[in-house]
Order: sequence, then C-alpha cells, then structure tokens
Amino acid sequence: MIWAKEETLTRQEMSDLQFNRLKETLNRIYEKVPAYREKMNQAGVACEDIKDLDDLAKLPFTMKQDLRDNYPFGLFTAPKKDLVRIHASSGTTGKPTVVGYTKNDMDLWTECVSRIACMGGASSDDVAQISFGYGMFTGALGLHYGLENIGASVVPASSGNTQKQIMYMEDFEATLLVATPSYALHIGEIAKEMGKKLNIKIGLFGGEGMTEPMREEMYKLFGREMKVTQNYGMSELIGPGVSGECLELCGMHINEDHFIPEIINPDTGEVLAAGEKGELVVTCITKEALPLIRYRTGDITRLFYEPCKCGRTTVRMENLSGRSDDMLIIRGVNVFPSQIEEVLLKIPQIGAHYEILVDRKNHMDTMEISVELADESLLDSYAKLGELEKKIKFDLRTVLGLDAMIKLVGPRSLKRFEGKARRVTDLRK
Repeated sequence: MIWAKEETLTRQEMSDLQFNRLKETLNRIYEKVPAYREKMNQAGVACEDIKDLDDLAKLPFTMKQDLRDNYPFGLFTAPKKDLVRIHASSGTTGKPTVVGYTKNDMDLWTECVSRIACMGGASSDDVAQISFGYGMFTGALGLHYGLENIGASVVPASSGNTQKQIMYMEDFEATLLVATPSYALHIGEIAKEMGKKLNIKIGLFGGEGMTEPMREEMYKLFGREMKVTQNYGMSELIGPGVSGECLELCGMHINEDHFIPEIINPDTGEVLAAGEKGELVVTCITKEALPLIRYRTGDITRLFYEPCKCGRTTVRMENLSGRSDDMLIIRGVNVFPSQIEEVLLKIPQIGAHYEILVDRKNHMDTMEISVELADESLLDSYAKLGELEKKIKFDLRTVLGLDAMIKLVGPRSLKRFEGKARRVTDLRK
C-alpha cells in the first residue's frame, strides 16, 4: 500500500516541489536565525544565489555542534510559545541537542511515519507493540502517532521487562513489533527459551543499523513469513520517518518532499554523484520549528534514483554501512563494526551478539572480538573451538585485511541492550 501521492511524483515534479520549499525555508531561516545568517554571510552566499537545487552545494553545512553551541533554542525559527513538543538527546558528551515541534510539525511527523509504516506492510488490522523506550528519545512517540494514524491498535509497552513484553504480545495478539533490531532479537531468544510461539508478522525496526545477516537471524527466531524492514531518522531531522524500506527490500525510500538528501565526501565536503558512497547530508524543507540546512548526519550510505518495483519513485538510500564517527582506524585500516557483524552472522556456529574491544599495547593497536556460541556443547570440544576460532579469524582477515583476537564465550553471556546496542569499547580514547 502506498500512503501518499507524493511518493509517486515524477523526478521533475519532485524537483520543482523541493526547490520551492527550499527557497521558502531558506529565506525564513536567514531572517529568523542569527547564527545561520552569520554562517551564510561568512560563506559569502545569499538566499538569492540559490537558483536551482544544484546551488544547494553553495550553502554551509549544519553540524551537531551548531545545535549545542546554540542550546537550547538558538536555531529555532518558531517562538517557544508555538512549540507543542520538545525532545532532547541524553547529552552524555556535553550539552544535549534540543529539538522541537509545532502543531504543523507534529502533523508532518505523523504523515512521514504513516508512509514508512505502510511501506513495511502495516495496516489498520495490526496490533502494534512499541518496545522503544518512551521519553526524550523520539523513536517511540514517532512510531506511536504514525501507527495510530493508519488505524493500527498501539500497545505502548516501552522497553525492558522482556517477559512482560512477551506476555503482552501473547495476550493482546500483537502482530507488529517496533524495536531496535538487537532488542527484537533478544525478545525472540527469550520467547524461544520460554517455549512461546509469537504471532509477530511485521517488524518495523530502527534506532540502529540492521545488516542482512541480522535480518536472517530475525527470520530464524520469528519465522520466514515475517516482514522485516528497517527505517531511518534522527531527532535533529524529525525523528523516525525520514526514510524506510518497502517490501522489495532494495533500500530505504526517502520522503523527498520533506527532506533533500545529498552524499558528500566526509573528508572534503565535496558532493558526490548518484550511486557513490559517502556521508549522508539532509536538508529539511517543510519543518516550522527547526528546519536544518545541509545537516551532516555522519551516516555512510549512497543514493539510488531509479523507480522501485513497489511503484514509489522516491530516491532510496542504501542500508547504512556505518557512521563516519563510528569508524575505527586500526593499524591504519578503516574498520566499520557493521563489516564485522556481516562476517560473524554468516557463521552458523555463533550467535547474533558480539562485543569489540580496541586497545593499544606496546604502541600497537589491538582488537579483541568476543563472540557467543550458538550451541553450548561446543565448549566441551577444544578441537572444535580451535577450528571455529581459526575460521572466524580467517573470514575477518579476508574482509578487513587485518587480524583480530577472538574470544569465544557461552550462549547468553554477553550483555543485552533494550535500546541501541553498544558493541564497541575503544580504550585508546
């Protein structure tokens, strides 16, 4: 099901709509946000210099630090009295980033998430259990409103207390699960241990990247007939609802009538051609409270403009390769945790959970990867453990081009996460 006609516009129709909305938004930001007006003046660019979408590249980038420097409302174009919702990041590395929504922004957010939900197969027949944490995190409430809008029954279970989550799924006959991929896997593991067969038919997963091997793990736990899709967003842009996978599973459709995507070289800032991989930059062209221009997401992907078999014509972003700030440089080699996950989840003897520990010893970078065994009986055979360790090392070396120490541990011995999984500890920092 396609929710909105804007998802099927021609490329020219979409470009015309984007440009008109960009000009209006840019003029409003220049008039109402002193910090951004100063950035444009320093870059030597005026609103009238933007004559087509290609001229977007003339505008300065907006960074997460800009939101922190102008904490809490310095980048807003709407007065505080017009805000009906305020969210914020945890602020664990400094001032939190604050985002806000007017009534129109809330309607826009709901519309975007409704589209994403329909892409993933959701309908008014579903009972949707939301196992994101409710609070300042935008994920739970974003999916909540979008799913209610399409007519689904919403169970706001929040995260944690997994046994009770499973009880709700059984008793309320939940058919749709919203969670991070790692927490969904944890729910599936616990349900299996309890001998429960859940009736979840649709998974709308977000909050962290999901690799193809992780999708395969979902099928093993919930059944091959389950529709497993992921969606993308971040609080600074709107929350969930920027893009999402349709059932063709060939990338995440971006709601282009609200967000203009670009791909840049993360080192030089140069705009890259369609199909080239780099950092995703997004411009918000319909938000009232906090419309960001050329926001550097830090996420690594690429864009495909060919129409999709599902009937949508909107540009698709490839599933994320990782984040530019998550990339590890180990002995001169660039390593993304997602690369490691891709290798590990293709090995049937090990489970879906792992931890990466990076350190420096004797001036040399080291990387130790702790991996759970899928079958505890392997612990009884030193020979089989040795063979498995060699295979993991070989497969990782083939992909990464460097060696890693492998630590095999028993099933369910590594930490589980109810929100975003934290897989990497870098002791060099």
